[in-house]
Amino acid sequence: MRVMVIVKATNDSEAGALPSAQLMADMGAFNQKLIEAGIMLDGAGVKPTSKGARVALSGKDRTVTEGPFGNVGELVSGYWIWKVKDLDEAIDWVKRCPNPMPGPSTIEIRQLYEMEDFA
Repeated sequence: MRVMVIVKATNDSEAGALPSAQLMADMGAFNQKLIEAGIMLDGAGVKPTSKGARVALSGKDRTVTEGPFGNVGELVSGYWIWKVKDLDEAIDWVKRCPNPMPGPSTIEIRQLYEMEDFA
């Protein structure tokens, strides 16, 4: 199964604070382990919402709101796409992950739909 592993934003990530050189090295090593295990399909950090926009759709109407957006703990600051055998395996990998933020952080795991789910 494929999962999206979502790194939730913090005040630091929304302020545009870049990771330390040590954290970059630690995350690089973790990502290399994911690649070697055949788990990692994709992954990236995303810039703060101040660099983004939202488009609300209602019928034919489109409303654009430029960032930044509130509710920091509900925003995304990065993601991975992993191929794992089950949710437990994804949880085990996340437990091995370096903390991606200078302070407390949250990582959410969500299963992706596959074509067979729609059959």
